[in-house]
Amino acid sequence: MTTLDIFADPTCPWCLIGKAELDLALESRPDHPFQIVWRPFRLNPDLPPSGMDHVEYQKARFGDEAGIIAANQPVLAASERLGLWINMAAIQRVPPVLDAFRLLHWAGIEGAQSRVMSGLLRAYWREGRDIADARVLAEIGKAAGMDEDVILRLLGTDADRDLILSQEAHARQRGVKAVPTFIIGGSHVLTGAQPADLWRQVIDELAQD
Repeated sequence: MTTLDIFADPTCPWCLIGKAELDLALESRPDHPFQIVWRPFRLNPDLPPSGMDHVEYQKARFGDEAGIIAANQPVLAASERLGLWINMAAIQRVPPVLDAFRLLHWAGIEGAQSRVMSGLLRAYWREGRDIADARVLAEIGKAAGMDEDVILRLLGTDADRDLILSQEAHARQRGVKAVPTFIIGGSHVLTGAQPADLWRQVIDELAQD
């Protein structure tokens, strides 16, 4: 097996797109060698605990309305091509994602990481749900086969907060600067949402080796 570490933030649209492209490649290469590990990397580590209004966030990041439209156009075009159907109108706030990463860490212990990441992305981008809310996170975990009551109990504590923060700090020290970032076998780095054809090529080359 080859480890594929993916540094991603579920509130980043290019992480949604990058996962969809990777999933297409994996579906067409069911014997792929990847052992996928989702790693924490917050796109907005300085968000207040209550998050930020989505419109205000976009204004702060992209400037005026023209800048927002220009930034969103390629995202919406890619999501439509992939059948993801992002629902921008449903998104009210950009939430802090530390608790989402705690859930993702616990999912890794149970072999449910990719299912949980899919749930987080769907909840935020299609349903406009608050993925900083413990109840929402517990429901996502339950849908992925985890114990809802255990998740709620853990989220009510500080369990693994320091671990997540230290993992993110380590990633930044290693040079990870953006999401999604993919590290193949601990050494080869790909940044950004890569097309499915590229992933198929990578998988085929690994199979030859």
